[in-house]
Amino acid sequence: MSEAKELDAYLAETAERRLESYKELLRIPSISGLSEHAPDCRRAADWLAADMLAAGIERVEVSETRGHPVVYGDWLHALGAPTMLVYGHYDVQPVDPLELWQRPPFEPFVKDGRMLGRGAADDKGQVHAHVRAAEALLATRGRLPVNVRYLFEGEEESGSPNLESWLLANVGRLAADVVVISDTGFFQGNRPAITLSVRGNMYAQIDVTGPDVDLHSGSYGGAVENTANALARILSELKDRDGIVRIAGFYDEVTPLSAADRRAFAELPFDPDALLAETGVPALAGETGYTVSERRGSRPTLDVNGLWGGFQGERSKTIIPAHAHAKVSCRLVADQDPHVIFGRLRDHVLAVAPPGVRVEVSLIDTALPMSTPADHPAVGAAARAVSAAFGADPLYIHGGGSIPVCAMVREALGAPVVLMGFANPDDNAHAPNESMVLANWERGIRAICCLFDELAATSGLAPPAARA
Repeated sequence: MSEAKELDAYLAETAERRLESYKELLRIPSISGLSEHAPDCRRAADWLAADMLAAGIERVEVSETRGHPVVYGDWLHALGAPTMLVYGHYDVQPVDPLELWQRPPFEPFVKDGRMLGRGAADDKGQVHAHVRAAEALLATRGRLPVNVRYLFEGEEESGSPNLESWLLANVGRLAADVVVISDTGFFQGNRPAITLSVRGNMYAQIDVTGPDVDLHSGSYGGAVENTANALARILSELKDRDGIVRIAGFYDEVTPLSAADRRAFAELPFDPDALLAETGVPALAGETGYTVSERRGSRPTLDVNGLWGGFQGERSKTIIPAHAHAKVSCRLVADQDPHVIFGRLRDHVLAVAPPGVRVEVSLIDTALPMSTPADHPAVGAAARAVSAAFGADPLYIHGGGSIPVCAMVREALGAPVVLMGFANPDDNAHAPNESMVLANWERGIRAICCLFDELAATSGLAPPAARA
């Protein structure tokens, strides 16, 4: 029996067990951003480590950080072959609003060809696929065609605050010729895609305070500045009606799109009506002068992510709120430094704030943008693997989200990053009823198996990395 047929037979025989294993991981409520779920994050790390060992991955350990642990493992017996570092994360987003879920978010179930549950796509499902791919190859061949290191963290959904220090402390044993990250997805219509870039991020909080306590709006209105009014004024000064950010210097480091860039975006089979239907909004919006595809993949943005202050209960309470708050994020493109952008945001907010209130702007999280050229040999290997598994050549797209580890590992290891993800674009990541199309997950496992062979046969990669 050929290797391909033996692999297919193994995957068919283990399909039911593989699906139950997927559900087991999804049942663990590893919400990294909520301190009460720290024991669950530890439980998810231990579960994953045991699963990796059972799959045949070696030197598996649950490595401590100042936060949730990192899970490391490797298989390094392919002498003379390249080394691939696989990154993923086992932590998940919070689940609110809970009432919008079809079933409890940590009771996964299959419906209409999808696995539903928090983490099904982002990113437990894709981490699980990588372990299953290694398991299948080791079970059918007894070895892997390339060397592999696995790095699965537990804090991606809360900004990866402890990953960089762990990376720098462990850089010697992470040496690799290519980094593969499956934390992205397909293009509109569930078309296979390779993501060439992700945007960076700057996340900040604006706090406006006024009187020591809420005041009676009848007695003090007209004499004391209303913090909610002041915050609304500040936020209205951040962008104009054309979607252009008004912060001085915000666009200084942004490289204009070339004619070739714009042609590539125009050639993507994007359907704005489908996006309207997907989101349920009455109209699309954004920075004038750019297409929707360009705005989502290659232009910086500024968004208010949260807004609160004052009375929010039933009926009325006539007050001047003592405080009001907003959370604001900026998605950033190449050459934009999130710390520089934060400084410019802070200066702008303080300059436009009205008198009579105190304003504080604090930085919460940052992530650098990252890109890999489409003509890199490792990208080509990933594209061939996706094409073989899914029966269609992947589109090359630019991701609008941020993955902090991309720039971290590229800087620490000097290796190219390939974003080869399989999530369906309507996966509801970060929202109720998150789901993974099971065909994507199954074929994703096969694509990862193909990637091993493609990388082993690819010329033009760096010389084999040092073996641990």
